[in-house]
Amino acid sequence: MAGRALVQWEENRRNAPESLTVDIYTGGPAPDGLDGVAFYQVPYAPSTQGVDERLDIIGRMPALEVLQLTSAGFEHVLELLPDHVTLCNGRGLHDASTAEHALGLILAAQRDLPRWALDQRGHRWSPAPLRSLADRRVVIVGHGSIGRAIERRLLPFETEVVRVASRARPEEDVHGVDELPALLPHADIVVLVTPLNEHTRGLFGAAELALLPDDALVVNVGRGPVLDTGALLAEKGRVRASLDVTDPEPLPAEHPLWDAPGVFVTPHVAGGSTAFYPRARAFMDSQLARWASGEPLENVVRPGRG
Repeated sequence: MAGRALVQWEENRRNAPESLTVDIYTGGPAPDGLDGVAFYQVPYAPSTQGVDERLDIIGRMPALEVLQLTSAGFEHVLELLPDHVTLCNGRGLHDASTAEHALGLILAAQRDLPRWALDQRGHRWSPAPLRSLADRRVVIVGHGSIGRAIERRLLPFETEVVRVASRARPEEDVHGVDELPALLPHADIVVLVTPLNEHTRGLFGAAELALLPDDALVVNVGRGPVLDTGALLAEKGRVRASLDVTDPEPLPAEHPLWDAPGVFVTPHVAGGSTAFYPRARAFMDSQLARWASGEPLENVVRPGRG
């Protein structure tokens, strides 16, 4: 298949099959000639606020056949795509990065690392007893590709991992999300790593938080609106939280979540570590080769119709 592709990384242009015309777009003002683009890789970038030119230009690509994301989440582009466009995501590319960050957020909270960082800056030596990760029961809500990667990293820390997905898979010892009311009262740590859709928006709200024991920890590395921000604030520190994603996002400077007791925030950086970029570029090489040869694409989340 010959055609024009628009991708983020120069390495992919150099490695692309000769039958393809490949141009580079890293974000910002739109390049010329969008009417001929048939394959578009949306540039990977941190969470943005307001108009996103990377997505805004999709409507200016009448020849578009494939939209390729390097993020795992894809719900934010569905309404922008004509029915005939095939949508592929970056499933698997962020597993290691996000799992490492989730583990880091857990350890930071359990071992009070933000407190010690502030004490170091203030030249204070003030030891205190700490929580452990060992022997804690960790409920992973969203036991997919990233959830499994988080589990693999938790088990060597002598934790008990409880798996939860949208539907129960008894053969894999995976509980359904409808079992959360029975699971949460016995959870020390809950990790949210679900995508955002009509079923997961507000999934973890006041009722779920109320079921958790005092001093339990909620970690969100999925999507901000999965966790009800107002309900978390209403806990007033009874339940702690480590959040890489928030609702709203980006978090406004005056938002009360910044100063909420027991809350630690990082600015949606879990997936973009140094491990991500080489894996993403290798995946894009493979995907362009598949598209050029007419082979089935990987990570298709919505086939084109019509």
